[in-house]
Formats: sequence, C-alpha cells, structure tokens
Amino acid sequence: MEAALQALLDKQAILELVNTYCRAADRHDHELMRSLYHEDATDDHGAFFKGLAMDFIDRLPDIQAPMNILHHNVTTTNIVVDGHQAEGEIYILAFHQVQTADGPIDLLIGGRYLDRYEKRQGVWKFLHRAVLADWANVHNPTLVNLDNPMIEGAHIGQPGKGDPSYAFFQKLR
Repeated sequence: MEAALQALLDKQAILELVNTYCRAADRHDHELMRSLYHEDATDDHGAFFKGLAMDFIDRLPDIQAPMNILHHNVTTTNIVVDGHQAEGEIYILAFHQVQTADGPIDLLIGGRYLDRYEKRQGVWKFLHRAVLADWANVHNPTLVNLDNPMIEGAHIGQPGKGDPSYAFFQKLR
C-alpha cells in the first residue's frame, strides 16, 4: 500500500509540473519555466530547437514576442513512474495567436509532449521534453474576437505579469 501511495503522489507531482509548464508558457513567465527543468535537461522542438532546455528558455522572449495569445491545454496523460525516474506521453491542444506583418493569425496544434522526468532532492523536474505535432489548424486572418459583446466586461488574459491572475493569486504563483 505504501508503494502505491508513493506512486500516486509522484504522478500527482508530475502532473502539477506539466500543468505549471503550460502556465509558464502561456504567461511568458520565463523564471517559472526555468524552475521546472533540471539544469542539464534537454528540449527537442524538432527543427525549431534542439539542445539544452535553459538555452531554449533564454530564446523564449524572442520566440514569444509576436504571440498575442498562448493557450496550452493538457488532455490525455500517460505517466509511468519507476523509482526516481518517470516517462510521460502528454497530449496537448495549444492555441497560438501570432502577430504577422499582415495582422494576427491563429494556429491551433494538437500534439504530444514526450517527457522524461527525474526526481532529485525530492523534487520532480523535466529531464527531457520532445514536442510532436499530430495536426494543425491555421486561420488567416484570426478568428479571435475579444471585442464581441458576449464577453464585454470580462477579464481578458494576457502574456506576462499583467495577466489578472498575477494580481488575484497569492499562493498559485
């Protein structure tokens, strides 16, 4: 029973790591993103980037600069824990609204993260993350309409610490 309970605790910690990655990416919170990876971790975004995760995070401000909206959604999670190491196949829906010279376009990607995690000093972090795209849907021009009367008066999310969540949360930072 103790081993089963530890496996559940480990899986929950890894799921929280995966979800925090989405928050860090969507809010362009590079300090938070950096805290999720071991210093020697690697990241593989295919031809876009392959190397040390810390080098990828260093590039994120330039990569994310034209992105008006990022919205990552974790769906199916398959996580296997083996001691202080684990693997995960994490299904993702990631919406990107990208500013171009001709105006904003939408990119919705259905894909997966192929992850390796490692628990060091009692903390689970990414050791390796590879990104796969299974499908993509592009809309040019954008279909997003934040001026629609149906959402008038709503709090609108935004990249960075200007997002309403940073003022609201005291513990979930």
